[in-house]
Amino acid sequence: NYVQLRTYEQRLKFARENVAIQKRSLGLAEARWRTGRSTELDVRQARSSLAQTEASIPPLVAGRRQANNQLCTLLGMPVSDLAVGMISAPIPGAAPEVAIGIPADLVRRRPDVRRAEQQVAAQSARIGVAEADLYPQLSINAFVGFVGNDFRELFESKSYTGLFFPSLSWKILNYGRITNNIKVQDAKLDESVYQYQQSVLNAGREAEDAVVGFLQAQEQAAHLEDSVRDAQRSVELVLLQFESGVTDFNRVFNTQTTLVTLEDQLAVTRGNISLNLIQLYKAIGGGWLCFCDGQGLPASPTVQASFGSPAPELPSPEPPAATPAQQHPSMPAPSNQ
Repeated sequence: NYVQLRTYEQRLKFARENVAIQKRSLGLAEARWRTGRSTELDVRQARSSLAQTEASIPPLVAGRRQANNQLCTLLGMPVSDLAVGMISAPIPGAAPEVAIGIPADLVRRRPDVRRAEQQVAAQSARIGVAEADLYPQLSINAFVGFVGNDFRELFESKSYTGLFFPSLSWKILNYGRITNNIKVQDAKLDESVYQYQQSVLNAGREAEDAVVGFLQAQEQAAHLEDSVRDAQRSVELVLLQFESGVTDFNRVFNTQTTLVTLEDQLAVTRGNISLNLIQLYKAIGGGWLCFCDGQGLPASPTVQASFGSPAPELPSPEPPAATPAQQHPSMPAPSNQ
């Protein structure tokens, strides 16, 4: 919910920046129309583009407030605007590399898998209990103590006595019912085994889905950063060309619309990187500690970045050292907590 909150804030920031740019474009179009250097069509396009971008803001505001309300619920407090006491922060960044270990570690770590395994063991024991009814049961009751007709002679040696009552029971007349009960318990064991196998398969699928989403979101974000950087520069150039009369407003309209779409996609993709990493932590059973500098915790040489580290600022002039597809994900070792 916190990641979603920051994602909505980033999307709102991009949308409002584009509103400011499009208001400038509208002013230029109106000025050129008044002087007779352009047609009314340019003004109408500028107003339409501005209104379209402004229309995208209310859903983002609603989404941010809904994420805010979810955080209030998690904090155990009445719904209120957390922005009053929260500092501005970017979308939480994620470590570029994670390692989830071998499948056997995943099976041991997941609580739902361990629960399904213990259910199989318990059901197997119930079969033994049901089969025990097929055999005779011998029981012995005993009494050791003092017996007397007179209270004064109660604790004398002649009053000390012991009694034994052996008994034998065999449910031979219920043989059909017992065998049917054994078959029922066998069927329940098969069901428990299938449920355990399904839990293992689901655990592997969830972990694999999260890894794929995490890696592909990083690759998508890298391409979108390049695209947004070029789109921002394109908007600057086309505004200069429009102001000098070199091009018409249709090109301005197209470049600005493209920039709005790309920046929104970039914010969503950055949020998806962290959300997929969160899903990966959940899929592998949690129980992790992530150490990093600047968080009041000792630094770990094996962790290149913390989940709480901010996402890189846009635009970034330096290209990444390696694409996400070239990097294998790595994650800190599981803790004992």
